[in-house]
Amino acid sequence: MTAEDSRRQGEWKLSRSVGIPRALSFYSYYPLWKTYFESMGINVVLSRPTNREILEWGIRETVTDACIPIKIFHGHVIDLKDRVDYLFIPRMVTVDGQATFCPKFLGLPDMVRFSGEKLPPVIDSPVQANRFSRGIFAFFRDVARQLRLVRGYRWAAAVVQACRKQRLYQQLLLKGQLPLQAMRCLEQKAQADCGKRAAAVSRSGGSLKVALLGYPYVLYDPFISANLYQRLSDMDVEPLTPEQVSPREMHRQSKVLPQNFFWHYSNRASWSSLHYLEHAGRVDGVIHVTAFGCGPDAMVDKFVELESKKKRVPFLTLTIDEHTGEGGIQTRLEAFVDMLRAKKEREGKGAG
Repeated sequence: MTAEDSRRQGEWKLSRSVGIPRALSFYSYYPLWKTYFESMGINVVLSRPTNREILEWGIRETVTDACIPIKIFHGHVIDLKDRVDYLFIPRMVTVDGQATFCPKFLGLPDMVRFSGEKLPPVIDSPVQANRFSRGIFAFFRDVARQLRLVRGYRWAAAVVQACRKQRLYQQLLLKGQLPLQAMRCLEQKAQADCGKRAAAVSRSGGSLKVALLGYPYVLYDPFISANLYQRLSDMDVEPLTPEQVSPREMHRQSKVLPQNFFWHYSNRASWSSLHYLEHAGRVDGVIHVTAFGCGPDAMVDKFVELESKKKRVPFLTLTIDEHTGEGGIQTRLEAFVDMLRAKKEREGKGAG
């Protein structure tokens, strides 16, 4: 063990520490979790950004037919297990009282516990609410119980502060910030400046606009997605994501279909596709990023494809798994973007 490792290990033992894997619900709710724990005097330890080693650990610990986000989650757990007193793996059930999270989210704490690794205690409090704000106190009450925290004024203030930070985070996402960028802005306490920069980037845009659809833990993990968002930006393409669609607009689109999907993130992807495809010219193309082996994703992919065809908008599916190479993604992206530019040029000449 190096001197630096010894120093870090000493720091981890100064106070109780909770490890949060940098995967799955991390991209949606990390500011909420982090603010609450730190307000209660608990040290938050994040796993490292996803890399090949973490992926290999996850592949070794999970069943063969698990999707890549689940495999990577297990890898992040292994990265944390010897550095923290607790692992934080909430049981994500529902945040709107209607759609549930993917079944693998529901059973995730149990999958991790029985993975075969020797793990610290797992905090698996259920998130179950008709509205997120209504259920969050019950959730944090159970977290406090598992951590043996005293509930009082400080506890209530920590919950309120966490909810405020989460609202700020969602506002930054809505203005066009990527999750990791928004998290850094919140850390620097420069939310206003960050929002202005995000709005300026959104207004500047690119020569093409593409609806980049998928689940946040696939879209925004640079390793899983092969940095897809940045690759599009480098091609002078403005990616528009589900996180940039307002809750009011999501609710409006939820009334369009006679039957919505059963799963939270699947609904967000389908409703945002309806939003971007609603008006001709809003987007030049649609890219759906899906994880190989994800059952809900298979249905969402076909739905988005059919809706895109109906609106005569070019559509591309990118399927990601542990064998996906960056070269293959780059080639498909370049071919798709070239096709969009050629199509736009033809339409421009026709209009002229």
